Amino acid sequence: MCPSSNMALPSVSSLSVKKSCCMALVYTLGPKVVFPGSTRYNDSLASYFSAQEMAVHPQCIVMPETADDVSTAVKTITSRGYNSNNSKSPLCQFAIRSGGHTNFAGAANIADGVTIDLRGLNAIRLSDDMSTVSVGPGATWDLVYSALDPLHLSVAGGRASGVGVGGLSTGGGISFFSPRYGWTFDTIVNYDVVLANGSMVSANDHENRDLLVALRGGSNNFGIVTNVVLSTFQQGLMWGGVVYKPASTVNTQIEELVRINSVDSYDEYASLNTAFGFSAVTGVGIANQFVYTKPVENPPIYHTLLELPSLAPGTMRIANMTDMALETGALQQHGARQIYMVTTLLSTIPVLNATWTCFNEIVPVIQGIDGIVWSLVLEPLPPAIYARHSKLNSLGLVNRTEPLIVVLLTASWSNVTDDEVVNRAAEKLLTDVESAAQKLEGWDPYKYLNYAGDSQDPIRSYGRQSLTHLKYVRSQVDPKGIFTYQVPGGFKIPS
Repeated sequence: MCPSSNMALPSVSSLSVKKSCCMALVYTLGPKVVFPGSTRYNDSLASYFSAQEMAVHPQCIVMPETADDVSTAVKTITSRGYNSNNSKSPLCQFAIRSGGHTNFAGAANIADGVTIDLRGLNAIRLSDDMSTVSVGPGATWDLVYSALDPLHLSVAGGRASGVGVGGLSTGGGISFFSPRYGWTFDTIVNYDVVLANGSMVSANDHENRDLLVALRGGSNNFGIVTNVVLSTFQQGLMWGGVVYKPASTVNTQIEELVRINSVDSYDEYASLNTAFGFSAVTGVGIANQFVYTKPVENPPIYHTLLELPSLAPGTMRIANMTDMALETGALQQHGARQIYMVTTLLSTIPVLNATWTCFNEIVPVIQGIDGIVWSLVLEPLPPAIYARHSKLNSLGLVNRTEPLIVVLLTASWSNVTDDEVVNRAAEKLLTDVESAAQKLEGWDPYKYLNYAGDSQDPIRSYGRQSLTHLKYVRSQVDPKGIFTYQVPGGFKIPS
C-alpha cells in the first residue's frame, strides 16, 4: 500500500469549467489531447494561415487519428452540459479545423475552448477501379494531386496548396476543373460525418440524401466531416502560369474577361483569374492567372491577353496539377495578418469598369500600411459551373442564368496596429463596389462562403428556399443545436 499523504489532489470540480472539459478529454483520448507549451500544441497554432488565427489560444487541442476518435471527442465535449440549463450557453465550446485556411480569428479555432485539429485524418485512398478517391478532411489539395498525378488522374479540388479538404468541401470549391465538373462539392459522392450525438453516418445519393445536399454549402452546421469520396477523371499535363501586366491594360483586360466568361465564347478547359492589385513594391497593376487544362501552349482563348505588354516574364509552362497548386499557394503569404471579403457581380463591362474605379479610389487609404498587399480578384462563375448541379446543393443558384463574377477582396499586412484601417477600407471598398453595381443592375446577392469575411453572412445569401431546407436538416441531425451554439466559429444558419 502506498503511504498516505496530506496533499489533496485537485478534483475536476476545483478546476475551471473550461479546463475540466480538457481533463475529461484526456480521460477518453489520452495523449491525443495536447496543452499550451507542448510542441504539438505550438505546431498546430503555427500551421494556421493567418496571424489572427495563430494568436487564438484554446485550453487544449484534440488531435484525432480516426473517425472513432472524433466521435469520442464529440461525445465527451457535449456530455459536459450547459450553464443553468440554457441550451444556448454550453459549458464546453469547441472549434473544428482541417487546413486552417479561413483567416479571421475564431473561424476554426477558439479562445479558452477546445479545438479539434483534423489534420491527422489525412489518408488518401484510391478505389480499386480508380473511379473515386477517398480523402480525409485534414489532407491538403496539393497532397491529393501528388497522389493522383502519377496515375494521370485528378479531381475537381482546390487550386492552392495548403488548403484543407474539409472546409473547402462543405463551402463550395472553385477548381481549375470546375468549368467541366462544377463546384468541388458537386463531385463529392459521399461524406462520412460524426453527428452531434457522436454517431457516425454517411451521406450520399442512397442514404441521408437531405444531409448530402445540406453539406454542399452548409459548412460546419451539421457535424464533423471525417472523410469525403470524390469522383476522379483522366487528366494529364496542363498549361498555365501567372503574369503581371501594367494598369494601362485594364480596358482590354476587362473586355477579354467578359468575353471569355460569356456563354457564347466559353471554353470549358480555360480557367482565368484577373486581379487588380497594389503593393508598396509594384504599385497598382493587374495580374492574370491563366490555366488551360490541356497541354496546349498559348491557347487561342487567351491570345489577346497574352499579347498585352507585361511587367516581367510570366511563369506559363506545361506542368501537372500539383505544380499548379504549389504556384497558387505561393501567391499567398502564410502567417501574415489577413482579410478576405467577397461579393458577386454580373459579368459586364460597365460593372467591371466601375469596380476598377472603386479599387483605385481606395488605394490612397491603404498604400502607406507596412507590408500591405491589396487586391480584388475577379473569378469567372459561368453557368457551366454554378448551374451544372444547382438543384443538388444548397447555394440557391437554381434560378440564375447569366455569367457571374466572384469578387474576392484579399489583403495581407504586417502590424496589428493597422487592423482597424485595413478592415474599414475593406468594408468601404466592398460597399462601394456593390453600390456601383446595383446602380448598373449588375449585383448578385450570392456570397461565396469560402471567401467570406467574419462580418458577412454567406448562408443567408442562399435564399429562403435553401435556408428552409438547411434548418430542416439541422433539426433532424442536431436538434439541440450543438453545432450552432457549442461551435461558435464559422458561418451559421441564420435564425
